[in-house]
Amino acid sequence: MKKTNSAFLALAASVVMLAFTQCNNQPATTACASSADSCRHAGLNIAYVDVDTLLTSYELWVSLNEDMINKRENITATVNKEGASLQKEMEQFQNKLNNNAFVSQERAESEYNRLMKKQQELQAKQERLANEFAVESSRNDQVISDSVRNYIKVFSAEKGYDLILNSASALFVGDAIPNVTREVAAGLNARYGQQ
Repeated sequence: MKKTNSAFLALAASVVMLAFTQCNNQPATTACASSADSCRHAGLNIAYVDVDTLLTSYELWVSLNEDMINKRENITATVNKEGASLQKEMEQFQNKLNNNAFVSQERAESEYNRLMKKQQELQAKQERLANEFAVESSRNDQVISDSVRNYIKVFSAEKGYDLILNSASALFVGDAIPNVTREVAAGLNARYGQQ
């Protein structure tokens, strides 16, 4: 994953540097006139999106994130409640064992086995819930990623951008590259509101 990000960063930096170099080498009549021009005359129209800001502004992400927070809290509450109940039963078992309250050794072993089975079931339930949560979280991440990627393709085509970078994956110099995060977030939210 880090190799991929490093490679993408190097590629993005090269593209940005190439664009700036082309802008700086053009005659004054075709050089970048302003940050809004974003090197159009050099053959590349580049913008960037601040992904963190975009996601926290995207209503679908906010909704899915709140759902996942609630699910995590419910899972934690369920496991903690059942764990506390099991702990109480184990303490009662230990007290009975210490006070010789069991009628027979077989009865004590039977109770011990029941508690161990209950503990294993609770651990299995916790693992199952954690796996289900991870699968749903991954599915939500994919939905958000696909939605943003697809919208950015449409947005870049409509606005004439050749390249829209992720602010986390590239080095930006000055104000030469416009930040289109707000426009993209507004478009995503408008599209989400229509569903």
